[in-house]
Amino acid sequence: MRILFTFFISIHCFSSLPWGFFAHKEINYHACFTLPSEMFGFYKANVDVIRELAVRPDQRRYVMDEESPRHYIDIDFYESKVPIDTLPFYWDSAKVLYGEKTLIDHGIVPWHILKVKYWLTQAMKDHDYNQILKLSADLGHYIADAHVPLHTTKNYNGQLTNQHGIHGLWESRLPEFFLSDYDFFVGNAQYMHKPLLSIWKAVEESFSAHDTVLKLERDLTSKMQHIKYSFEQRGATTVKVYSREFSKSYHFLLNNMVERRIKKAIYIIGCFWYTAWVDAGQPQLPNKLIRNFDNKTSNDSIFQKHYHKIKGRIGLH
Repeated sequence: MRILFTFFISIHCFSSLPWGFFAHKEINYHACFTLPSEMFGFYKANVDVIRELAVRPDQRRYVMDEESPRHYIDIDFYESKVPIDTLPFYWDSAKVLYGEKTLIDHGIVPWHILKVKYWLTQAMKDHDYNQILKLSADLGHYIADAHVPLHTTKNYNGQLTNQHGIHGLWESRLPEFFLSDYDFFVGNAQYMHKPLLSIWKAVEESFSAHDTVLKLERDLTSKMQHIKYSFEQRGATTVKVYSREFSKSYHFLLNNMVERRIKKAIYIIGCFWYTAWVDAGQPQLPNKLIRNFDNKTSNDSIFQKHYHKIKGRIGLH
């Protein structure tokens, strides 16, 4: 397994966390507002739960070896460019061609999304409201990850091109500065007749953008190396981070790419939730808060405390 630590000054700290905790929570939150009235009451009443649980898959990574590959897929292990025409979209076919170990070693996010969607459909059929909330949040997290370009490449943190830290810059530092300026209106969720193909399309779009993500940062560094970093106080610690000036210039060069990927993720998450509900027979969902919800594993402090122990890639969230 690959472990990526972001080192700033003399200690390791998380300059940024995958899609950042903040971005993952906001993505799940806004996805709730894409749903039809038959679902919206339940999701709106429990929106704070779904928002907080958005980071639960990252929390599991420090205790579960199998969790890390669920967040990414190395398309460039199989393909050099899009469209993807070597790697089969269907798990059984891909397993025959490459073997299960190879697939897991290089990430399984699109296939795992389909598995979680199936589990969510079953939870809706069973009227298991706790599981509906947990699985909706999990599904949102994985779908959001599939929309991050650097979740689709072996060079996921620029470690192969001397661009260490770019992962956190793109998916955490930029949203930290600019998320409040984004327009999150994406319209109404639609039923997905071919959810597998829909998520693979998202993966292809992400992979097609990863070269641009890397090239623009590399070109900008050559011009702004002297002001690329600055220091900020995070609690009792002073940390080295990407400067506001560098982040602003990089964000401008990306031409709203981060906003576009976030909006697309919000829309696809809503579509997957809606599709799971339709496939479950459109069960009636209560328009009330689930007050006995088991929230033991959703506390941010758990993840923060054990961040250095996370299994698999760190920096991929």
